[in-house]
Amino acid sequence: MSSRSRRVCPAPDLELHIRTLAMAPKAPCLITDFFFYETAKSVVVKSWSVGIINRVLQLLIILYFISWVFVHEKGHQLHDSGVESSVMTKVKGLGKFGNHVMDVADYVFPPQGGSSFSIITNLITTTNQTQGLCPEIGENFQCSSDTTCEIQIGSNFGSGIITGRCLNDSKLRDGSGRCEIQGWCPVEDDTFEGEPMMEVENFTIFIKNSIRFPIFDVTRSNFPSSLNQSNIHSCNYDPEHNPSCPVFKVGDILRHVNKSLHSIIKSGGEIGINISWKCNLDYNVEKCVPRYFFTCLEAAFEGNRVSKGYNFRFAKYFQTEAGIEHRTLYKAFAIHFEVIVSGNAGKFHTVPFLINLVAMYTSVGLATVFCDIILLNFHKGANEYKAKKFEEVLPCFISLTLTLEFRALVSW
Repeated sequence: MSSRSRRVCPAPDLELHIRTLAMAPKAPCLITDFFFYETAKSVVVKSWSVGIINRVLQLLIILYFISWVFVHEKGHQLHDSGVESSVMTKVKGLGKFGNHVMDVADYVFPPQGGSSFSIITNLITTTNQTQGLCPEIGENFQCSSDTTCEIQIGSNFGSGIITGRCLNDSKLRDGSGRCEIQGWCPVEDDTFEGEPMMEVENFTIFIKNSIRFPIFDVTRSNFPSSLNQSNIHSCNYDPEHNPSCPVFKVGDILRHVNKSLHSIIKSGGEIGINISWKCNLDYNVEKCVPRYFFTCLEAAFEGNRVSKGYNFRFAKYFQTEAGIEHRTLYKAFAIHFEVIVSGNAGKFHTVPFLINLVAMYTSVGLATVFCDIILLNFHKGANEYKAKKFEEVLPCFISLTLTLEFRALVSW
């Protein structure tokens, strides 16, 4: 009996020894845990509803990447949008201002033929101006005494420098006078409406554009390979029947921006000619051709009554035999054109392809996250799924202590 009792109850010193051994490996266990490999536990859920949701979501994610990222956005390509461009323009046509025949040298400004130019459609001319003193015109410069004009000194809205004198010898019917200015006399009267040049509708604009994509070292021009001298003289751009012709009729451009000739010819306007190069260099480089778009650049100001249209002033100078300088001042109303070039070229490259491929693979896992939310919160077997998916494991030193105690008891 005494022998059996000793085997059931361990001695106090043995119990102390077991506890010492259990506590001793605590630090090494924490170190070895750092080098463990952990892997996910897969739980197969036999549920038709959740399974269908999972596959549908995965299919939608894959279709999104294939159709949008790879096909539409060309996510497998390296892109170059830093296009290098040069533009040269020429205008042709003959018009009339009154009895004067106007050619390109008369109505195109500036004459350099760059990407920004204006076609003058209407002119207000002030001839035979010389430097001197004369009365200003306009309601803001009416006066009854010099005091009224002295208030206007320093004004930038006159045709010259205000002297502060009121010229009563230029009285109007209402008995008021005009403030005197020093400058080019007589001053311009821009209330006069000249006869616009109606022939501008038939003028043509020739655009020569070359571009280069530096990343791919690809150079292209807006001239198709079939274009020759006879084609240039006979073709006009048409978005459907002749989209590659680089010659544009002004009347056609106005129709593209929904502007009538009569609405723009008197006060002028601003129009943008956009040349867009979108090239897929995975195909033949000959398929890299431009597309043309037209925009009304003054559309944002249509509701504003101040400074409508487009106009500017310039002058032509000459001297008499006596050495007196004269000039003819022109206030020009014009259609201002801005040629705007943009480009984007793409070509297959391994790096962006692999990045988007990995992004697609990882995004497919979002379907699992969504299904887990359904199973853990809304499914009828949520508790059972939680018990299978999550396991609580005791810390390393507790399990090791229990193991040592069990072995010691058995061996005892």
